[in-house]
Formats: sequence, structure tokens, C-alpha cells
Amino acid sequence: MKGLTDIPGIRVGHASDFEALTGCTVVLCETGAVAGADIRGSAAGTEEFQVMNPMHVAETVHGVVLAGGSAFGLEAAAGVRRYLERRGVGFETRAARVPIVPCAILYDLALGRPDVRPTREMGESAAASAHDGPVEEGAVGAGTGASVGKLFGMSRAMKSGLGSATVPLSGAYGGVIVSALAAVNAFGDVKDPETGVLLAGARRSAESLELADTVLEMKCGARGGFQGGNTTLVVVATNASLTKVQATKLAQLAQNGIALAISPPHTMLDGDLVIALSLGAREADVDALGVAANEASVRAIMRAVRLAPSLGGLPGLGG
Repeated sequence: MKGLTDIPGIRVGHASDFEALTGCTVVLCETGAVAGADIRGSAAGTEEFQVMNPMHVAETVHGVVLAGGSAFGLEAAAGVRRYLERRGVGFETRAARVPIVPCAILYDLALGRPDVRPTREMGESAAASAHDGPVEEGAVGAGTGASVGKLFGMSRAMKSGLGSATVPLSGAYGGVIVSALAAVNAFGDVKDPETGVLLAGARRSAESLELADTVLEMKCGARGGFQGGNTTLVVVATNASLTKVQATKLAQLAQNGIALAISPPHTMLDGDLVIALSLGAREADVDALGVAANEASVRAIMRAVRLAPSLGGLPGLGG
């Protein structure tokens, strides 16, 4: 399957700077998607998230931006709005159509060049490159400068990136699918929840690939290179019809995937969040969709580290 673009009406594009090690990922839904969001980490950086509140007048969003660059990366969303405005896409007002584009950022300034961040032009470029083919994964877009396992600082971290996965429902819900896209820049480690095996994270030394197990080290009092600037950003989407309240619940349920695959998740040093998008008219129970979103998020997070190559002096599982 293709990943998030398995959902009809969604296109995904990336812009990547492989020298500065930063970038952004754009999810376009130009016909409009009902959206909800949930933030669990304590260090989130966002823009236009209030539009996904069920009490907000905007019924749909037209795109989502995930960007590196910390708060500076929020600028990339302006380029996406400019791109969509030229295409006549947006919320109808008396004077103009205003594209609704929530944005969330991750901190990648500690890898590559901290003085180069995603710009409006980079956001516009990512939007212009968006397509409905297979989602490009690994160290691309918002995952270009992503890393995991930073208990002992960057010298003992590992390279991460961006992954995407789709989970189909069956039986009475045949034809319904849920897809996830994850940009993984976690403070903690990434693990396979089915086996409990750690895949990537903090290493025992800068010269070793042996993992230290962040949770065990923390319980023993390790503080090492404790620092902020981490986050896991997830977009889940379905072809089932949801209200804004239901989309918000789907985002909440998809957070379980972060909790299963990231160890530890949702810390004071992370900005973990999920955006949920609904495009389509199929019917399915929101709790059933939540189970699928949970699974899709886990798979996307694991793919983000499995496909990330060594880059910026950090070892990666992707070669």
C-alpha cells in the first residue's frame, strides 16, 4: 500500500535540505477534510490548531504541515497557504478564500545547521510537489533532521525519519481504511510493541550500536544529556465520515500508537501530537477506527526508524 495517500483526496509532498538536515512535509486535502487534534507532549509547537476544535466555525482544513526548524519552521505553512490560494482553495469569506492549514513543528536544530530552517518557499515547494503516489519515507521532509534516543545527548542518539502505513478494516467495515504518517523525533527509544524489542534509541556509548534502554536508565536515576526539543508528530486519516468531535476522538485514540511504540512517550521534553483527518462517506464506528489508527501509527513510527539512513554523524537502521 502507499501510506497516507491510500486515502482518496490526500496528496503528500516533501521538501528536504540534506546539507542543513531539515525540511517539511505537506499533506494536502484540497476538497476539505474534517479534522481533529490531540496534544499529549509538553513541548508542542503549533499554528492554527484551534481551527480543529469542534467549537471552531471552520468545518474543514485544506492541508497540514509538519516541519523541522522548531518554531522557525512554522513559516513553512505560509507557503502552503500561498500555493492553495493560487489554486482557489480555502474557507470562503466575503473578500477572499482563506486556506486553513494547521502546522506542527519538531526540533532538529541540534543536527546539521541550526541557522537553516524550513521557509515559506520550502513549504510552497513541498505543496507543489505533493502527489497521490507512494509516500516517500526515511530521512525526508519533516524527518530529514529527526533523531531518537537523546537521554545522553546527541552523541549517543540514533537517526530517525518519517514513515507511513495503512491498516484496512474488514467484515462490516470492508472498504474502510485508516492510514498514518509519522515524523519521529522522540526523546525516548522506538520499540516493536509486539515483541518488546527496542529498535532504535539511546546507545550505551558513542562508539557502540548497543541500546541502553532509556526507560530503565531513567528509573536508575540517569539524566545524562537531558534536554528539550523532541517530538513525535502523527497524521492519521480515514475514508470514513466523521464529525469534528469524532475526528478529535480518533486523534486521541491514535495517541495509543505513540504510547506503544515510543519509550517513554509524552514526556515534558516532547511535543507529541496527533492530527486526524476524515475524507469520505463510508461508515464505521469511531472506536473501531481508533484501533486501526493505533496500529497504523505504530507501523508508521517503526518504519520511520527502520528506513532512516545514517546521516549527520548519527547511525541509522536504513544503512
